[in-house]
Amino acid sequence: MSQIDVWMDKLAELAVFGANVQEGQLVAVTSFVGKEDVARRIARAAYMRGAKYVDVVTFDQWVKRERIAHAAEETLDYAPPWMSQRLLHLSDEHAARITLSGPHAPRALEGLDPARAGRDLLPYLPETGEVVNRRTTNWTIVPVPTPEWAELVYPDLGRDEGLERLWEAVAHVCRLDTDDPEAAWTQRVKVLKSSASRLTERRFDALRLHGPGTDLKIGLLPSSAWQAGDFVTVDGLHHLPNLPTEETFTTPDPERVDGYASATMPLELAGSVVSGIRIEFKDGRAVGIDAEQGAEALRTAASSDDGASRLGEIALVDEEGRIGKLRTTFFDTLIDENAASHIALGNAYDHPVEDADEKKRINASRVHIDFMIGSPELAVDGITVEGDVVPVLSEGTWQI
Repeated sequence: MSQIDVWMDKLAELAVFGANVQEGQLVAVTSFVGKEDVARRIARAAYMRGAKYVDVVTFDQWVKRERIAHAAEETLDYAPPWMSQRLLHLSDEHAARITLSGPHAPRALEGLDPARAGRDLLPYLPETGEVVNRRTTNWTIVPVPTPEWAELVYPDLGRDEGLERLWEAVAHVCRLDTDDPEAAWTQRVKVLKSSASRLTERRFDALRLHGPGTDLKIGLLPSSAWQAGDFVTVDGLHHLPNLPTEETFTTPDPERVDGYASATMPLELAGSVVSGIRIEFKDGRAVGIDAEQGAEALRTAASSDDGASRLGEIALVDEEGRIGKLRTTFFDTLIDENAASHIALGNAYDHPVEDADEKKRINASRVHIDFMIGSPELAVDGITVEGDVVPVLSEGTWQI
């Protein structure tokens, strides 16, 4: 058995562990062309844990290209109702969900109108945020390398060498190179949750993020608590939504965001690459969106509904994780957002907000778009209700 085969087996086991698949549970896997081998291994691992049925849906970006290139403009944001019905049924059945991330065809949308591409966000569905906030499914997302993705990350390496290098990186950041990846993640989550607890105890009124290209003040809700590592379903099942995960996050006040932020890494947006992002905010809303590449795709996605131009998340990432130290752009939001502090336009998570009335104020949208603004040069300060400024993160190190 090759080393890559070993890693694929370990990744499949980790995915089933992260989603916390239960005996008798439905398991839905969302995959892309080129990731079939890992999807099959996940199916095997899920059935060995007692899954009732494993349903795999595979997307193809080259088929998506034909739609964006030739379909009528007004149909591009259409999501087939059976896709939404499947997701809502999974919610009703309290199923497990596993998504395999990483671009399988990063050049599939090259040469197309970015504004048209920004209207088709599939396989992300408008109901995703609603289902996440219901907390009815236990779920996880894991990265699965492909040769095409490896060529994007390591363009100077040959196809086989690049794929092996990408698998090495994924194995490292997912802790597959440890004797017991599940135990390693259990320990890492404890550390992340400790940081989250210290932030929650401070009950800051706002955060100020400032560094090269960024000076942004983000208001927090009085009952905004900080979360990290795992989520808990309404049935009490702990699960790890992101593997790898290195972030500590909360839900901001969508009406109190002012200043500007510049991305420190490119964003992969439903198949389009958006780089050199700079966004200006006023009274909570993004009033100016620019980018060196793919600006129209981001502008279109951020105008898809009223909440798409407001913030739904603020996440802080320190330098103790494994991803940031690699100083590599992976062009996969799952990995890249855990390398650097980030913010997200669109739908907010409601479980970090403890007060029922304040939950009604959080941002709602059919989209959730994370983009990375963090770097070792980015400083984060907490601002108290009294106006005092408290250093929170400096040079990638926690100050509290």
